[in-house]
Amino acid sequence: MPAPATPADSGQRRHARKHRRTALAAASSAALALALLGTAGAQASPGGTGTGARAAEAPDISVAAVQQDLKDLQAIAEANGGNRAHGRPGYRASLDHLRKKLDAAGYRTTVQKFDSGGRTGYNLIADWPKGGSGPTVMTGAHLDSVSSGPGINDNGSGSAGVLETALAVAKADLAPDKHLRFAWWGAEERGMVGSRHYVDSLGQDEIGAIDTYLNFDMIGSPNAGHFVYDQNPAVEALFTEWFRSKGIETEASEETNGRSDHASFEQAGVTVGGSFTGAGETKTQAQADKWGGTAGEPYDKCYHSACDDTSNIDEKALDLHSDAIAHAVWQLSSGS
Repeated sequence: MPAPATPADSGQRRHARKHRRTALAAASSAALALALLGTAGAQASPGGTGTGARAAEAPDISVAAVQQDLKDLQAIAEANGGNRAHGRPGYRASLDHLRKKLDAAGYRTTVQKFDSGGRTGYNLIADWPKGGSGPTVMTGAHLDSVSSGPGINDNGSGSAGVLETALAVAKADLAPDKHLRFAWWGAEERGMVGSRHYVDSLGQDEIGAIDTYLNFDMIGSPNAGHFVYDQNPAVEALFTEWFRSKGIETEASEETNGRSDHASFEQAGVTVGGSFTGAGETKTQAQADKWGGTAGEPYDKCYHSACDDTSNIDEKALDLHSDAIAHAVWQLSSGS
């Protein structure tokens, strides 16, 4: 995740976001709310599969598997100059590692090239071949680190959580009502370059086919907070209610506005959502009372630093937010 913008930039972005939300929320929220209500009704119907049948419960995502993915990304960084940054060999090695796993699981994978800062960048797109072929639920995370470290929380954590959810889809042989697409973005740390390139490469019909884009950038912060994106009320509620069922009261995340890849989709009019455990900002006493951890300390003291390695992860937060990814994917892909 890039560093936060200045207060003036943040204010301008909030104003622009409110303007876009006013224009888009009525249609997108109503449509999504109806879809989620349809899913709830489907869950109450016994037997069968697909629309009008009981929606499958998302599986528990193994935190051990997510942790192993992080160890793999750490090893890749160590073998490639200590980082996985855009244009560096560690990034391409990370992408190839994930692509191999996805190919073996049955995904149709595509590597999309782009240029930024005189270096070639890459996005990895993985389409699940089973299920619906119309509206698409897309889930993504940026795979690049900053050049100063291996980037295990930022953003190996989100990348690994999304990967294990994709692999869980394959293991379950899921055939949802909607199409599932997963993505890992390059050059996010340079200003969401990879995701913006992807969105700009789409036609209006292709953008319109994306029902929801879910983004996960930093989900294992060692002094974790529990935030959900607040751009769409229906998607926000899907997350907040799930976290509440686990005994966690979330807060709306204002810090991620414009700072991660969901912004590329939101600016194109796509409904977005996600969860987040905090970056370099300071945890308040009220948040420490609610969530545990240390007040007066950053959510991630190793944010954008060399110490953002496998020791810089809160396993409970990583486990919780990885399960939240799967829950959202299963729920949003069920029903028309």
